[in-house]
Amino acid sequence: MISSWWVGQGIGVAAALLWLSLVAAAALAVRQRWPGHREWSRKVAHIGAGPVVLIAWGLGIDRWLAVGAAALVTALAALNHRRRVLPAIEDVDRASYGTVAYGASITLLLLFWWPHQSAAAAAGVMVMALGDGLAGLLGPQIVSPRWSVLGERRSLGGTAAMALGSLAGLGLVALLAPQVAPGPAALVLIALAATALEQVAWLGIDNLTVPLLVGALWTLLR
Repeated sequence: MISSWWVGQGIGVAAALLWLSLVAAAALAVRQRWPGHREWSRKVAHIGAGPVVLIAWGLGIDRWLAVGAAALVTALAALNHRRRVLPAIEDVDRASYGTVAYGASITLLLLFWWPHQSAAAAAGVMVMALGDGLAGLLGPQIVSPRWSVLGERRSLGGTAAMALGSLAGLGLVALLAPQVAPGPAALVLIALAATALEQVAWLGIDNLTVPLLVGALWTLLR
């Protein structure tokens, strides 16, 4: 007889896979509807992938199952980066390993802090999903001062979206786990630190560095 633990894990994995399938479908739909805006579909996938960690957290996915799944998704992202099997997720007008770095950051967050400090892992993922995702979507649409850091375009509008999106992501995790959350001032500090580090985004490295910084600061400041 299959134990209730395995049943629970199976339900959790199925829920996570269903969510990711819906995100992929949404990204493809956006690409087909707005083919001239290649970044949009990528950011839909970027933002949509974040809540899968909340699903895994809520359903109690086992540590090694979560880490293994994240590592597998990262490997598939690397394959897609090379082969462009799903161009809606990877096809952009600049050199970037951001999607691969994003998967690697989730894998490392889970490896470092799952499940004993799941909130720290979730905080790192949600800051990158909402903060960086909204910055990429809104920054190019807002008329504001612009600059370049290591060849990557940045703007005041995008930077503000990153800060506010990061704070929203941190606030959501804090609401889900108030007993282990840093205080309001610390959450603002973490959001500002993430926004500052996101300025250095050469080849998409911010998708790795920002979530890990957020996870570390969450554990240090709570």
